[in-house]
Amino acid sequence: MVVDPGQLRLLALIERHGSLTAAARALQLTPAAVTQQVVKAERDWQVPLVIRGPRGATLTAAGALLASHGRTVEEVSDRAEAELAALLGHLSLRLRIGTFQAAALHLLPPALTALRHRHPDADVSVVDVVSGRGADEISAGRLDVAIVASWGTPLAPPPHIRAHSLLLDPMVVVLPDDHPLATEQPADTELHLEQLRHESWVSILAGHAAREQFHDAAREAGFTPTVRFETESYDVAQALVGTGSAVALVSRLALTHAPGTTHRELAHPRPYRHLYAVTKTDASLTPLADMLIDLLRDVTRDITAAWEACKTSAVPNGPVPGFLSANHSA
Repeated sequence: MVVDPGQLRLLALIERHGSLTAAARALQLTPAAVTQQVVKAERDWQVPLVIRGPRGATLTAAGALLASHGRTVEEVSDRAEAELAALLGHLSLRLRIGTFQAAALHLLPPALTALRHRHPDADVSVVDVVSGRGADEISAGRLDVAIVASWGTPLAPPPHIRAHSLLLDPMVVVLPDDHPLATEQPADTELHLEQLRHESWVSILAGHAAREQFHDAAREAGFTPTVRFETESYDVAQALVGTGSAVALVSRLALTHAPGTTHRELAHPRPYRHLYAVTKTDASLTPLADMLIDLLRDVTRDITAAWEACKTSAVPNGPVPGFLSANHSA
């Protein structure tokens, strides 16, 4: 027969409390329900287990034998409950984050600072993860939150993954600071991509989503770009622009204001990358994930407001207050 641990535990409780009624209270059941369970246990074991009397209930020798194993079941159950509670308590304070460099520099520091103020005992870790691997790392259980980017195409994760929109990060044109489009027009002038059809370009490496977006935008503007330099780093791209050798399309968030460069906004419709925070659809075991996402949205609202303020004040090259600039890859 298949041993029912519940029957063993029931016998242990009857032995401990000395009555079916008391055992029923311990199990939060009615006495009638416990009586039915005893009858079933005796039928399953094919031997009398409980002797009912006017002063309560005692166990037969067979019942006492099974009750001894029932005490072991109780001990194991209590230990499992305690260990699970400890695990859930740890998980509720653990937050494993994956992100790319621009987000790590500009989005995470203020969000994590606020999180630490609310939960100083939080167990937080951060690792570099390329955008294309973020959802996979969440699925595998190696991360709780991944900040990822999608270039122009909305992110479409599988059903067990949820994508939380954070920021539309527009692409801007980075020019040498002595370029005619930089010196002969006001700083708040928006450029059309076709105005740069004859330029040499620094572009993200072929095969990257950012490169595909760049070629799509150029094609819509009616030209095939002349790519002289290729890199996987927006920092390198801007450094090369600073030599006067080329121009580049760079994410607004990744601007470093490298020496010898300036930038101009693009006229609508401008290309952009869409930043998301990715989590499991059921993130109930990691409540800090939802809190972090709320804080990240606060940060991105501040960044967007700062960008708008820079545009209206016509100072496009000033760094966004409160945010760092260094080492951004696409």
